[in-house]
Amino acid sequence: MALAGVLTIIFSFSCLLLLHSPRCSSHPLCTNFRAPFTAKTTLSFCQYNGSVCCNSTEDLQLKNRFKSMNVSGSGCASVLKSILCSRCDQYSSELYRIESVPRAVPVLCNSSISTRSSQSQHAKIDYCSEVWDKCHNLSIMSSPFALLATGGIPIKSTSKLTDLWHSKGAFCDEFGGGSDDGATCFSGGNGSYLNMVAHPDGSNRVFLSNQAGKLWLATVPEQGSGETLGIDESNPFLDLTDEVYSDGELGLLGMAFHPNFQQNGRFFASFNCDKVRWPECSGRCSCNTDVGCDPSKLSSDNGGQPCQYHSVIAEFTANGTTTNLSSFRFKVTRIRPVEVRRILTMGLPFTTHHGGQVLFGPKDRYLYFMMGDGGGNGDPYNFSQNKRSLLGKIMRLDIDTIPSAKYINELHLWGNYSIPKDNPFYEDNEFLPEIWAMGFRSPWRCSFDSERPSYFLCADVGQDRYEEVDIVTKGGNYGWRVYEGLSLYNSSSSSVANKSSNSINAIFPVIVYNHSSVNRVEGSASITGGYFYRSITDPCLYLYADLYADALWSGFENPKGSGNFTTTEHPVECAKDSPIQCTTRPESTSPAFGFIFSFGQDNNKDIFLLTSSGVYRIVHPGRCNYTCSMENRTGFTAPGSVVDSPSSGSKFSNSLTLQLLVFYCVSFFVNMFLC
Repeated sequence: MALAGVLTIIFSFSCLLLLHSPRCSSHPLCTNFRAPFTAKTTLSFCQYNGSVCCNSTEDLQLKNRFKSMNVSGSGCASVLKSILCSRCDQYSSELYRIESVPRAVPVLCNSSISTRSSQSQHAKIDYCSEVWDKCHNLSIMSSPFALLATGGIPIKSTSKLTDLWHSKGAFCDEFGGGSDDGATCFSGGNGSYLNMVAHPDGSNRVFLSNQAGKLWLATVPEQGSGETLGIDESNPFLDLTDEVYSDGELGLLGMAFHPNFQQNGRFFASFNCDKVRWPECSGRCSCNTDVGCDPSKLSSDNGGQPCQYHSVIAEFTANGTTTNLSSFRFKVTRIRPVEVRRILTMGLPFTTHHGGQVLFGPKDRYLYFMMGDGGGNGDPYNFSQNKRSLLGKIMRLDIDTIPSAKYINELHLWGNYSIPKDNPFYEDNEFLPEIWAMGFRSPWRCSFDSERPSYFLCADVGQDRYEEVDIVTKGGNYGWRVYEGLSLYNSSSSSVANKSSNSINAIFPVIVYNHSSVNRVEGSASITGGYFYRSITDPCLYLYADLYADALWSGFENPKGSGNFTTTEHPVECAKDSPIQCTTRPESTSPAFGFIFSFGQDNNKDIFLLTSSGVYRIVHPGRCNYTCSMENRTGFTAPGSVVDSPSSGSKFSNSLTLQLLVFYCVSFFVNMFLC
């Protein structure tokens, strides 16, 4: 199949439904003591939706101010953008506590609080510490924090937080606040979903989960039905917020349902925990003598001590909740958060690069666990290439064969699982037997092609220059930290030289792009892996995105099976017949996704985007009155259109269509369709 020009993705809305009212006990009020309003022009920089306190002019002013700060670090840039944009929050009056002394920045949460910002959920969070950890040693031009230190007099010079405050404690004494006085504070977080998994019963239902630790069972309506996504946020399927530690890159990162879930009720959650807060968060430290690492010599990272935080895979069951698992087809069931078995627990040396996704292989039915290099700039201990470390690896585990204590001890396993005998290093004593593939930095979203299960694609987040997608094969080495993308990686913090490049036999990515091609304003890039699109319209495209870009890309393999991919960036636009206005970028009909966190796929093989502005579904081009040579339109009628023959109407050789299912607004959700 040949590509004809640039592929087009066309959006439209067909329905809007308000699901929840705000749970906030405070009242919406802007810093000018006026009520929030619905902006006539959608905010492009500060991606707030619904009721806001900024108009397009003020939004542009904030954007220009952000540019003038000239912040080099992507992590710091992200939190500073959130802080600046908090003035657009409909609760900004309370966030800035304007009834007392006017503030240059909002009150930053620094304890276990019930946040009331419209961009956050009820969560345990220390956002003030996060701001300090990400920004304290970076130069910031015209820093908003410097206003307090200079008595409110603006300064145009460059400064670091450490130039003005001697410690994190002193900084948070000035800018922090929390639940001790019952006041409102800014957490900078998001209430978006990170995971979507199709229900194993083959129905039109999916499971959704957020970073804080909640899972919901939702019903996906048929395309063209005019119905909305059915989800009751007040009734989660499973609530693990007491066990999950959610902050930065930590949280509930993955979920997987056993292939025989309908019979055995088994499902698995991958999350991070804090051993200081939860006694059952206890396991071996991945920084140990076997890998040449001494945890006592590691410094704290983002306020956490080495191996204070752990990666956990825990098994839960739906058995006992209902006498008939088939009844899941008819009602939402709440599951008690009681572990059946701890599959794996591993202490983490640093607070980033954990991966965390879990998947069952479509053919072998083994559990795959994606793990990053554990954090630190440039993988300083070379964990990804260490044969005795599980960091920077994809693991393949047998969770159906219950191991004996003797078996676990003999193989020095990290939990209650067995090793598949056809794992590549099962009989190689130099490697840990769990390893399926190695050489990853931070794999973020992997998927098996539903038509070709041997095609196992993983997106791997890069360090300084490149993002990549790899076709993962048994025993493969994907190069990090010897390579980043297609190039040798060099870092002054690396303790092992790249002279090993000839010895690792690296497999290079099939898709790669440079950070400079994404979001030049923030200078950031972080790839979000997706799926091969295999729905009714089947253009054989691998779809992917980037956290920091309002765009979608696809990879087209030609010839099939060659591993040679041509990439295309897709323009997007909202249809004019939407019953409500699509959130768009200024002077454009393209939607403002915000942050694209993840992808999902349902039992119809439809693909979904999980973003900070909503959940989107790719739907039939016929929904927008376009035809595609590979689309089966039998029995399908686009709303308000007449069924034409496949030869009529506007044609695009590989046109895709998106449908917005959920729109995030304040602390409630609205559902809408997008085509």
